[in-house]
Amino acid sequence: MKELSYKLFFKAFSNKTRFEIIRLLRKGPKHVSDICKELGFEQSRVSHNLGCLVDCGFVHNRYDGKNRVYSLDRKQILPILKNMDRYIQSYNERLKACGVLIK
Repeated sequence: MKELSYKLFFKAFSNKTRFEIIRLLRKGPKHVSDICKELGFEQSRVSHNLGCLVDCGFVHNRYDGKNRVYSLDRKQILPILKNMDRYIQSYNERLKACGVLIK
């Protein structure tokens, strides 16, 4: 069970669209239209992947009038991302040198 949870957790981050949405939401809350405009993705693609991120609990949404505003879970996900940034920085040279990853 734990192995499946690890796979699913990292799968949520490994999708290009979800990764870009997460990266953008680190800057602050956004409407779907703003996410589409800034990333250059179609609305259906963004909405589908936002749904996944909301279901996973990585992203929250609230209504702003008739529109939803999406933001990262600042209590759980943002600290994880900040820790990942630190580890990536310290492993950066080794990651770039890995022949298996760089193909």
